[in-house]
Amino acid sequence: MQKRELGKSGLQVSAIGLGCMGLSYGYGPATDIQEATALIRRAFERGVTFFDTAEAYGPYKNEELLGEALAPFRSEVVIATKFGFNFDANGGQSGMNSRPEQIRAVADQALKRLKTDVIDLFYQHRVDPDVPIEEVAGTVKALISEGKVRHFGLSEAGAQTIRRAHAVQPVTALQSEYSLWWREPEQEILPTLEELGIGFVPFSPLGKGFLTGAISETTTFDSKDFRNVVPRFSQEARKANQALVDRLAEIAARKKATPAQVALAWLLVQKPWIVPIPGTTKLHRLEENIQAAGVELTAEDLASIESALATIKVEGDRYPAHLQARVNR
Repeated sequence: MQKRELGKSGLQVSAIGLGCMGLSYGYGPATDIQEATALIRRAFERGVTFFDTAEAYGPYKNEELLGEALAPFRSEVVIATKFGFNFDANGGQSGMNSRPEQIRAVADQALKRLKTDVIDLFYQHRVDPDVPIEEVAGTVKALISEGKVRHFGLSEAGAQTIRRAHAVQPVTALQSEYSLWWREPEQEILPTLEELGIGFVPFSPLGKGFLTGAISETTTFDSKDFRNVVPRFSQEARKANQALVDRLAEIAARKKATPAQVALAWLLVQKPWIVPIPGTTKLHRLEENIQAAGVELTAEDLASIESALATIKVEGDRYPAHLQARVNR
């Protein structure tokens, strides 16, 4: 697989990474550890060198899974993880926490869980309104100087926060949602990243599965699947948003590709420093996503996609109200 550099950081990763959250958390019961390990190692065999996790995924379970699965080829991969939350005794999030002592504690714990001596990319998971971003950046800068972290990242941060952080410690990558059905980053975020030489790592590049065409208005989700509370996944919204997937399927058919592959190829062609991280629990979906790196979209293809998007209004917010307040700070 082709490599890409995240901004001007010097950090080179595979053009498509693997978002590992869903193997442990968020979309229903955790995947069997042996199956999850096999999928992660298969991704590496197929050229994926960029793996994304977080202490919040489980919590802790996903980092432990990656640490074990990637141990045989740790030096050949880039692992990104995140800090920024407190957790209660039951493993639920109990508020944000990006205080310097918390960041340091999370780094030390993550190093053990990941079975490594350095975190390649350490993201603030969400911007903490109670801790100045300069303190956060300064703490990660110190961890970098100590050799515990290589690169600093932000997630779902607004443009001014990115600038303030970058002035203290260069930001290697921003991880935020971006896809054919969530294009808000194009307004202010992408120009800011380009100006500052920061890479962009879109999560949910397939619209949490919707852009694959495998989800319809009649689909039911597991009781532990967080899409049950996402407005964009209400039955009414799914019915309305089917029009986008139908148009995507038409374009994909002409390309002898799948809707998911076209959606990922579209992201790759936007900027050379964009690296999407689709997640999956299925080997055949992993293969499908990896092959998207070889799908070439012509100017005519892109115009067709743009024309389709212009006539379709995506229905439903991407987060429930209490979570929406945490993004784009």
